[in-house]
Amino acid sequence: MLFGDRETLKPVAVSNLGRYRYKVFVERLKWHLPCEAGHEFDQFDRSDTKHLIALGQGEDIVGCARLLPTTRPYLLESVFPALLNGQPPPSSPEVWELSRFAAVDFSEDTPSLLKQFSVRAAVELLRISMACAKHCGAKKLVTVSPMGVERLLAWAGFSWVRAGHPLRFGDDLVVAGYIDVA
Repeated sequence: MLFGDRETLKPVAVSNLGRYRYKVFVERLKWHLPCEAGHEFDQFDRSDTKHLIALGQGEDIVGCARLLPTTRPYLLESVFPALLNGQPPPSSPEVWELSRFAAVDFSEDTPSLLKQFSVRAAVELLRISMACAKHCGAKKLVTVSPMGVERLLAWAGFSWVRAGHPLRFGDDLVVAGYIDVA
């Protein structure tokens, strides 16, 4: 497991992360993201952004998560504010955004019901993401997620509170919510 920002992670790890995110979010999930072919990074991948990279056998990436402080621009605030149903987006050193979360081992042939997750791996990656966020001072995570993630969180026993009603963006029904960092 690797955790850090673009300055502390090795350049090869950052490059591999960009390729992994491209495979998951652009190729597999078919998200239309403005990015360079083969690598997915956006305006929220800044110097204060924390990246969690899960490694499998052979050092292949099998999962990732991005943690952003809500005291600076972040995805929910900038791209999906409608998910907050008119409420102001959080802006606090105690609330961090979890985004670009995936747990896919491309070396496995078994497809998941949720295209972006292996359930066991996703739950473990979320637990580690919460620990990393807590280390950064977070007491809550805020996230924009497909509806299937909400069910996964409930099934795994995480404390989840919706921030608003689900809305359709492209082909996906998504919802914003808060996760208590234990």
